[in-house]
Amino acid sequence: MSHRPLLSLAALAAALPATAQVASTVTITGRSPALAVGGFVDEPLARTPLAANVIGRETLADIAAANLSALTRLDASVSDAYNADGYWSFLTVRGFVLDNRSNYRRDGLPINGETWLPLANKERVELLKGTSGIQAGTSAPGGLVNLVVKRPTGHVAQGTLEWQQAGTVSGAVDLSDRYGTDARYGLRINAQAARLDPRTEAADGRSRAFALAGDVRLTPDSVVEVEVERSHRAQPSTPGFSLLGNSVPDARGIDPRTNLNNQPWSLPVVLDGTTASVRWRQRLPRDWQFTAHAATQRLRSDDRIAFPFGCYDAGADTYWADRYCPDGSVDLYDFRSEGERRRIDALDLHADGAAVLGGTAHRLVLGVLSTRTRDRYNRQAFNYAGTGTIRGGVIVPAAPDLTDENTNRDERSTELYVRDAVSLAPDWRLWLGLRHSRLDRESVRTDGSRPTQYRQSFTTPWLALSWQAAPRTTVYASAGQGVESEVVPNRARYTNRGQALPALKSRQLEAGIKHDGERTDWSLVAFDIRRPLAQDRCTGDGDTLICTRVADDDARHSGLEASAAHRAGAWTVQGSATWLQARLARSGLVPTNVPERSARVQLMHDVAQWPGLQLQAAVIAEGPRVATPDDTVAIPGWSRIDLGARWRQTLQGTMLTWRAGLDNATDRRAWRESPYQFGHAYLFPLAPRTWRMSVQADL
Repeated sequence: MSHRPLLSLAALAAALPATAQVASTVTITGRSPALAVGGFVDEPLARTPLAANVIGRETLADIAAANLSALTRLDASVSDAYNADGYWSFLTVRGFVLDNRSNYRRDGLPINGETWLPLANKERVELLKGTSGIQAGTSAPGGLVNLVVKRPTGHVAQGTLEWQQAGTVSGAVDLSDRYGTDARYGLRINAQAARLDPRTEAADGRSRAFALAGDVRLTPDSVVEVEVERSHRAQPSTPGFSLLGNSVPDARGIDPRTNLNNQPWSLPVVLDGTTASVRWRQRLPRDWQFTAHAATQRLRSDDRIAFPFGCYDAGADTYWADRYCPDGSVDLYDFRSEGERRRIDALDLHADGAAVLGGTAHRLVLGVLSTRTRDRYNRQAFNYAGTGTIRGGVIVPAAPDLTDENTNRDERSTELYVRDAVSLAPDWRLWLGLRHSRLDRESVRTDGSRPTQYRQSFTTPWLALSWQAAPRTTVYASAGQGVESEVVPNRARYTNRGQALPALKSRQLEAGIKHDGERTDWSLVAFDIRRPLAQDRCTGDGDTLICTRVADDDARHSGLEASAAHRAGAWTVQGSATWLQARLARSGLVPTNVPERSARVQLMHDVAQWPGLQLQAAVIAEGPRVATPDDTVAIPGWSRIDLGARWRQTLQGTMLTWRAGLDNATDRRAWRESPYQFGHAYLFPLAPRTWRMSVQADL
């Protein structure tokens, strides 16, 4: 391979203006800023009774993170959940799949994660683990992901160019400065563009993002911040493989570059997004502050794919509804849902400050959050097109007729919340949270049929007690709730059609210990989550099928999370491990796609003989996963090794940061995950060995 294109990219990057600025890295305890999504203002993570991780932009750059699925490489409690290339990211935390409509935040306000969420203009990614009733009205119990936007700082001028095998090339700029008397005005610009040419076949695409953030200090006590972000990505998605009858195919015999969505008529998934916000902070007397924060997100998408789903085995006269045929054949469907439009508007008003009540010191947050979502769709296609194979190469005719209805949704919610950190004694604190939520939801099919509408109110409490056992060691225990809300489909076969189920309240108990030392950080957390499950109880078959949807089961996930980081001279090692026992209460079955054991280890070494050079190695390991709801089929565990290097040098006043990486260095072949999605068992392979290189210039 010629190195001339890479040298040309490096020379171009060296000419770009930039500033030398060191960002935060993966933080296991409290060396990061206060956890914005944690809900307790200005409280360092090391002393907060929450399990969380903060991932800084330098760490994201070191692993060339392009989307949120990169979090699975950094935290053992996070794993894949139908992470198909070319589509939006799905994450599992503590064994629960995060809901893309309710478990994602941007600067603390709710957003819809059913899109590409670019990271070029993000300062850090925060991951809160466990139930989140004090931070969210409704959400799945695994946790919350919060994206923190880059804001104007001092002078920043940075350019980055990156190449990734097979031929993905991207460039980004980050510019920031302050202007006016006393640096009253601030402005930051981030722009990114990429030509996507991954190892996967027939998955070429394009992406771009532009973000603008500004602020003005009206007075020493008043600041207004505004920002806007626009993004676009167009790329064919890559569907999963599956079981072959009742057996798991040998991953060593599968080419992970194969794309089953490889038809002459296959079209890219197009994801467009515009997000904007304005935030006003006003300092009040007696160490109080008022914040008004409003945001809007508008998404448009075209979801298209040649979708593999089940198959008919003519020789055995058998239809495999949730897997592929034993001979590797698979039915292909032409799926198209174009012109999807999603919008979410949010307004948060809150005040926070210190108070002394009854002789006890309190740190209070009082607020209200109003959110409105509106999702609009057109008719869609999901039509049988023909039979292909897992080896690809079989051409089937397109079937684009819009033969199926979609579902439009509206939701309005109002959430009143209070949080309080009470100092009981010099080393003891009581943490309280209470959120009251009111939902108003409705849905209707695109042809006007099957309308549903309901209102629901509920209150979610949270309580924790922490003890500062030593100046850098915190012990805590907490109990909290989270809520999910569901309405029974308005279909004739349901006896309770169109009715809202009682609020599905998850409950979590958690206990942990954190140490934030000069050279060593570590934490150990034990948790137990019970989540009610809504399921269909049916009698009859075919046209006589009668069902009632009820919440009559629980998923119980109990586990231990351990993390540590140690710095000794030129060496740094950090890692995390999770042991998880996940079971369904009624049957004792293990949920699909949930590994019982997982571990992440990163090793860094600063080479004394070559100043500025750091060598990096990472090991990612996960245990077996169940692939079918009846637990009869599972995929083996796997591990992989990633290698990397970062070298900083100063050249004529410009700091250059060179990065190189080799992901899956041993070219391990294994099934990465086994999601049971859309009523079908899918298997996704580990990506093949992949080289990547980048250069970043800071002036």
